[in-house]
Amino acid sequence: MNISGNTIFIPGATSGIGLALAVRLHARGNTVIVGGRREDRLTAIAGEHPGIHTVRIDTTDADSIHAASRAVLAEHPALNVLITMAGVMRAEDWTTPTGFLSTAEETVETNILGPIRLSAAFVEHLRAQPEATIMTVSSGLAFAPLRATPSYNASKAAIHMLSESLRLQLEGSSVSVLELEPPAVRTPLMPGHEENESAMPLNEFIDEVMELIESRPNATEIQVERVKFLRYGEARGDYDRVVATLNATDPHGR
Repeated sequence: MNISGNTIFIPGATSGIGLALAVRLHARGNTVIVGGRREDRLTAIAGEHPGIHTVRIDTTDADSIHAASRAVLAEHPALNVLITMAGVMRAEDWTTPTGFLSTAEETVETNILGPIRLSAAFVEHLRAQPEATIMTVSSGLAFAPLRATPSYNASKAAIHMLSESLRLQLEGSSVSVLELEPPAVRTPLMPGHEENESAMPLNEFIDEVMELIESRPNATEIQVERVKFLRYGEARGDYDRVVATLNATDPHGR
């Protein structure tokens, strides 16, 4: 993915990593469209960041994705990058008889079906562009589980394998598949997470991501240094230590 000169749609970018990435990409000379459910947040973003476009989209709703994709492509026919940023992270307790299933279902709906539906809505358009990118967003927890968030871990593992598989299917086309793998980052993804001292500061994370995109335009995975502890535990042969360390020090980590 080139660092500039793109037209980029980022659904789920009204806060946290998505918004920070949208602002940085816009500053690097890209046309950026931010998508989200809340009209008040979209209005605020448009006012605070002149030049960034907005569109309402609910990535848990197939009809909303379809309508938003038509609107985005009608207004921005040069669109060549889709970043499937939308996601939720919720704690679950599977040792209780009730109370976790609805959370698990919401997580799967948002974190797996959302990116699948978004990619399906845009893939044919992207294949018609000279150069295009689908950027998925998994997590370090795709590779090492956090005890508190079983369905989130599983959803991000699914996104990793979806990314690997789409890359194989789209090989030889104009569309590259790039997977962003965040570690724990100080965002409002979970309550209290913005104050989590063990998580990576958001600006520091975005600085490193932008540097990696610029220096490695043909990369398939964007991994800041902090996520490699989680990402490569199994390959290094210390997976059990990684899982123990993760769950001992970061009960609300990503």
